[in-house]
Amino acid sequence: MNEARIHVRNAHPIRSGDYVLYWMQQAQRLHWNHAFEYALQQAELLGIPVRIVFGITPHFPEANLRHYAFMIDGLKEVAAEASKRGILISFDVGSPADVCLAHARKAALVVMDMGYLKVQRTWRQKVAQGVSCRVVEVESDVVVPVEVAAPHEMYAARFLRLRINKILHQFLESSSYEQEAMSYAHSHDLSSPPLGQKLDAILEELPIDRSVGPIPWKRGGTTAARNLLESFIETKLNGYASLRNDPALSHSSELSPYLHFGQISPLYVVWRIMQEKESPDREAFLEQLIVRRELSMNFAYYCSDYDNYQCLPSWARDTLEKHVCDSRPYVYSLSELEQARTHDPIWNAAQLELVHAGTIHNYMRMYWGKQLIQWTRHPQEAFRILCYLNNKYALDGRDPNSFAGIAWCFGKHDRPWPERPVWGTVRSMTQSGLRSKFNVDAYVERIHKLVGQCSNES
Repeated sequence: MNEARIHVRNAHPIRSGDYVLYWMQQAQRLHWNHAFEYALQQAELLGIPVRIVFGITPHFPEANLRHYAFMIDGLKEVAAEASKRGILISFDVGSPADVCLAHARKAALVVMDMGYLKVQRTWRQKVAQGVSCRVVEVESDVVVPVEVAAPHEMYAARFLRLRINKILHQFLESSSYEQEAMSYAHSHDLSSPPLGQKLDAILEELPIDRSVGPIPWKRGGTTAARNLLESFIETKLNGYASLRNDPALSHSSELSPYLHFGQISPLYVVWRIMQEKESPDREAFLEQLIVRRELSMNFAYYCSDYDNYQCLPSWARDTLEKHVCDSRPYVYSLSELEQARTHDPIWNAAQLELVHAGTIHNYMRMYWGKQLIQWTRHPQEAFRILCYLNNKYALDGRDPNSFAGIAWCFGKHDRPWPERPVWGTVRSMTQSGLRSKFNVDAYVERIHKLVGQCSNES
């Protein structure tokens, strides 16, 4: 793999130990996982086994049963694959950093994957400082490592695109370390309950918010993600460039939750898409997956305020606050918004899609977000409500991509537009403009059918 993916995070040497510990947290998969592969390679060089540990915290910010159930689906698949390959894997409840530290006491080397949110980085810093062996962080959930793509925050996609396109070819290496279990690797203790059962029991007992339930037809895991990718290539890639923005058609890949939980590698997705013939559709998809997604990673990594109103560029905050006293056509409470009780049937449909399907169509998400600028008394309140709703209901909530998408609605990664009441010079989106582009009534009808099906099933 490209050495730029590999980061040594402390000054300790590799020591004599019983195993190489791979602390899995962000990259929740064995398939195309550079951190796992690096741990395997180091273990082979040292002649000791690999062990995997995953820390299940009941206190991840704003996570609820919907998110945990999807994650546990994927972890059960990881457990089965690890056992098949003769690799010991442990799932422990607690702070992920503390779980890792407990298992690192007898490790020769600790390998960890990379996360971009503040809480993820805090965990990794604690581990790097708390063990007495070398800690190596391997970047596996972006195509181009974030510090290589840019040494500072980028202010628009066009600037990051120029940088990434110059070096992209260096980071399109495959990641297919499919070596069978090594002779010295340990299999799971067969006298204990199967790991799938253990994970089900953990989910049942976790002291988490259970007010938002799982989505029955959306199952987590690498197999589900790969099947979804193949279905997208077969039925939706053709026409993606022109049809992906039409909310009536649902022409997106729907891979975002799987990327969020690290259940599929973005590098694998790029590799698989590039097997298809070159076309505007292929290039449009790669633009979204590489440039747009990695702009959000850049945003979360370099901007500590990525999850609050202060992340906005000064021009956006200035113009929005200049228009705070402008007359609002409607002002809604959080309860009215959460229950989709506004005057706008299109916005209501987007909110219902979020609640019942755990996602919003990409184009509708922009409309959904921008309307709150004119339906709340202050843009800071709008930003807070959008984060709350998205993080509570979206399967890919609490993700750099989600935070960047919300911030974009307020001018982040955008430019000033002609000034209007309420919006100022932030780009606006209106119902009339939406209707002029798409058959949004068909979208509303599709979502109400979905809600009806969910009600019948419950």
